[in-house]
Amino acid sequence: MAVPFLLRSLYSSTKKSFSSSSPFTPSPSRFFSRAFSSAPAASTHPTVSPDPSRLRNVAVIAHVDHGKTTLMDRLLRQCGADIPHERAMDSINLEIERGITISSKVTSVLWKENELNLVDTPGHADFGGEVERVVGMVEGAVLVVDAGEGPLAQTKFVLAKALKYGLRPILLLNKVDRPSVTEEMCNEVESLVFDLFANLGATEEQLDFPVLYSSAKEGWASTTYTKDPPAEAKNMSQLLDAIVSHVLPPNANIDAPFQMLVSMMERDSYLGRILTGRVHSGVVRVGDRVHGLRNKDSGAEKIEDGKVVKVMKKRGTTMIVTDCAGAGDIVSIAGLSSPSIGHTVTSVEIMSALPTVELDPPTISMTFGVNDSPLAGRDGTHLTGGKIGDRLMAEAETNLAVNVLPGMSETFEVQGRGELQLGILIENMRREGFELSVSPPKVMYKTDNGQKLEPIEEVTIEVNDEHVGFVMEALSHRRAEITDMGPVAGALGRTKLCLTCPSRGLVGYRSIFSSETRGTGFMHRAFLTYEKFRGPLGNVRKGVLVSVGYGPITAHALMSLEARGTLFVSPGMETYDGMIVGEHSRDTDLDVNPVRAKQLTNIRSASKDENVKLTPPRLMTLEEAIGYVASDELIEVTPKTIRLRKKYLDANKRKTMSKRQKE
Repeated sequence: MAVPFLLRSLYSSTKKSFSSSSPFTPSPSRFFSRAFSSAPAASTHPTVSPDPSRLRNVAVIAHVDHGKTTLMDRLLRQCGADIPHERAMDSINLEIERGITISSKVTSVLWKENELNLVDTPGHADFGGEVERVVGMVEGAVLVVDAGEGPLAQTKFVLAKALKYGLRPILLLNKVDRPSVTEEMCNEVESLVFDLFANLGATEEQLDFPVLYSSAKEGWASTTYTKDPPAEAKNMSQLLDAIVSHVLPPNANIDAPFQMLVSMMERDSYLGRILTGRVHSGVVRVGDRVHGLRNKDSGAEKIEDGKVVKVMKKRGTTMIVTDCAGAGDIVSIAGLSSPSIGHTVTSVEIMSALPTVELDPPTISMTFGVNDSPLAGRDGTHLTGGKIGDRLMAEAETNLAVNVLPGMSETFEVQGRGELQLGILIENMRREGFELSVSPPKVMYKTDNGQKLEPIEEVTIEVNDEHVGFVMEALSHRRAEITDMGPVAGALGRTKLCLTCPSRGLVGYRSIFSSETRGTGFMHRAFLTYEKFRGPLGNVRKGVLVSVGYGPITAHALMSLEARGTLFVSPGMETYDGMIVGEHSRDTDLDVNPVRAKQLTNIRSASKDENVKLTPPRLMTLEEAIGYVASDELIEVTPKTIRLRKKYLDANKRKTMSKRQKE
């Protein structure tokens, strides 16, 4: 009987505290639902919806590694949020490990009687779908540009998305505290950004952008160029003031019926689907009757009727629960189980859906299937085609840039923007216990007036002068064309190359580029357009060493194979017929036996026992494997290992199929 008494006393004390500080009294059912909710809510805010004129919705956009997420940390800390660790907005394990932003996140801060909704976006072009689906929620953007590097390929990509939706940008030149950055360099970068705005068709309002200088690492921003602002100005207040004064408040009608376009979706074990988006019009309250709509060719189609169970909002790094939210605000609601990204949640009297976001088409596809190798089922727990298909369909629901098409015999064609995006998906699946076989990436072609078109990417490369020849020779085999070339400003002995290259030519080139430039080169790429097919690629890869044995690999066998090429395996690893164990030094494939053991004799001799010394093998990461495999090969992915194999394991079958292809 202690528990009911405790709940009764808890409710009565809470009722008194609410009645003394707020004009309404919560019902017992509402209190209990809050007390036992598993949603990540730190506090409850029973407030009315904010005045739209005091709202500012802003996205932070930039190229990779130009300092977006560090800047978000400083803005949150400036507004009093508790930051548990550096780069607090990167909450996914892979984001923390790799140091990149993979998915967009929304948070809000309070600043001088205004509420700022801030959206942190990825800078990598492979995750461009994350940028496209959130720019419709905001009116302004903070464009972060490295003052030392200037605008790069992906700066152009994310800026084009922002300008297309009419956002009013603020230019923030970051990392001005670096010794190599000067005021002249900042002026030059500002001119380059202005030219980029003009080339992308910016309006006069968009071209009239304010310029600020900052060091997100040190936590300050300034409207004038400086490397060391005074102590009282070492904060982000000037940037926050610029957002409030330059970005327009949302054009919202609170008196109209409630409508919201879903831009993000996540799952909660207690609340089910949590739908996040910007309230287009009206006010949403807990308990309101709503329904989900989606656009069809014949008009809006109803998906589901339901009731708003919870209204939530991210404040800093915690989720708060509120009773209502008004037009122009970015909130999360729970209560519907069917609507997903791109659908409209609206009051029951409205039967028209909001227009959805237009996404760039996918450029690369890979085939996911069941792992059917002789070593299948040893590591993973999810092995069947049904489970793989369910997981891929769930991914397509939350990530609009991924398309999943069922194929033959428990295979699925997954279409995306690039190898990195699909590599992240595969890495997440293997960490969840999936085993699967993955085909090499295939470029998605188009046909226009009977002419074959292929995706072309814009590539920016910065290397030491001694590596320029290697890079240009390698990319010439990959059908690249140089558009610009010159020295890097402020860096002696460095050259900058601007090229256009087919997407198929860049598959697998990043690891080769890193090894050729000894890790000193930088390469950035972004989708440019579809152009006429540029013809077959040159010789971009050697043949492979294919195992014809089954069992543990021996050091004795590898010792004789080292002269044949580069090994991918070490002694003790398991192998099977058809598995790739190394790269051949020639252009043809070679069948080898890596499980051959040394013959034992009863003759003792000092020269008989040789000391085996092997070169360390080349152990491939998942991204390297995706870029390495050829059209007749597959990647075997398990939670513990990544193996390369031939599509047809039997040597005779491989010979037969290769003859058919030649014919």
